[in-house]
Amino acid sequence: MAMKKGPTKGSGGKHRNKLQGHGPTPKAENRVYHKAFKAKVVADRRKAADPRLAARRRVAKFTSDSDELVYGRNSVLEALRMNVPSLQLYIAARIEHDDRTREIVKIAGANGLHVLEADRLEMDRIAHSGNHQGVILKVRPFEYTSLSQLVDQADRKTQAMKGVGGLASVQARPLFIALDGVTDPQNLGAVIRSAAAFGANGVILPERRSASVTAAAWKVSAGAAAHMPVARVVNLTKALQSLHERGYYAVGLDGGGSALVGETGFETDPLVVVLGSEGKGLSRLVREQCDAIAGIPISSMVESLNASVAAGISLYAVANARRKSVGK
Repeated sequence: MAMKKGPTKGSGGKHRNKLQGHGPTPKAENRVYHKAFKAKVVADRRKAADPRLAARRRVAKFTSDSDELVYGRNSVLEALRMNVPSLQLYIAARIEHDDRTREIVKIAGANGLHVLEADRLEMDRIAHSGNHQGVILKVRPFEYTSLSQLVDQADRKTQAMKGVGGLASVQARPLFIALDGVTDPQNLGAVIRSAAAFGANGVILPERRSASVTAAAWKVSAGAAAHMPVARVVNLTKALQSLHERGYYAVGLDGGGSALVGETGFETDPLVVVLGSEGKGLSRLVREQCDAIAGIPISSMVESLNASVAAGISLYAVANARRKSVGK
C-alpha cells in the first residue's frame, strides 16, 4: 500500500518555528547594532548633563508639590521670628548676605533646622518662582484636632473649674468660634489671635471653601496658633447639630440680626459664635442652625466689618457679658 505523503513545506514553512514568540521587529533605536541606537545613547547623555534637568532630579529628592513654603527674606525672617513650625531652610549658594539673611541663619541654627544649600536653578525649582531672594523655608503642616476632641477638652476644663465659683467659673464655660466661608488665611490668623485673647476654647473650620492654618495664618496669629486648638469638620451644619445635642447654643453674626452681640441671652451658656464671610455672610443652612442672629451696630457709612474685626468684637462682647453676669 502506498504511504500518504505529508505536506511539503514551502520556504516560509521551513523557518516558521524559529519565528514563533519573537514578536514584532524592535524599533531601530532599540537595536544595539543600529546607528539610531547609538544616536539615542548620545542624546540621553546630553540630557543627563543638562543642569536644569539635574537640578530637577536633586530637588525631587527633598521636596514635593504639596509642601508649604515661605520664601523671600522678609517673609522667612518674620516666620522664624514668630516660631512658625518649620522643617528645613534652603539657602542659595554664594548668596550675598545682609542683616536679614544673617539673622535667618542664626535663628535656624538655634532652632536646630536642617539647612540645605542649593544653586540658583534648584532654588527656582523649589519655589516655582524666581522671587525667592535666595531663601526658602519649608514649614511643617498644621496639626488639626477633631470636633469631639475639642468638645471633650472644653468640658474637662469646665468640670475642673466648677468648684472655684465666681467669675473664673463663668469664664470657663465652653466658647468656640466657627467660621463659615472665611477664605483669607490672614483673617483666620487674626481670628485665632482674638480667640486666644478672650479665652475661647477653640476654632471650628469647614474643610471646603475655608482658609486653612498656613504659615500666613500662623504669623498673623502672633504665635497663638501654637496654643489654640483648631478643628476641621466635613460639614459645618452637621457639626452645629452635634454641638446642640451636647448642650451648646449657636449665635450667628449678621448685619440684619434681631439682637446685639453680647445681648442675646446665650452668652453665659456653652456657646458657639458663628461668623460668616465679609461678602456673603452666613450660608442659609448654617444660619438655620443658629439659636439667635446678632448684629454689631456700625455707622451707615460702612457696609460691613472685616471678618477678623467682627470676631474680636463679638468675643469681647461675650466675655464682657459673662463678667457682668457674676455681679448680678
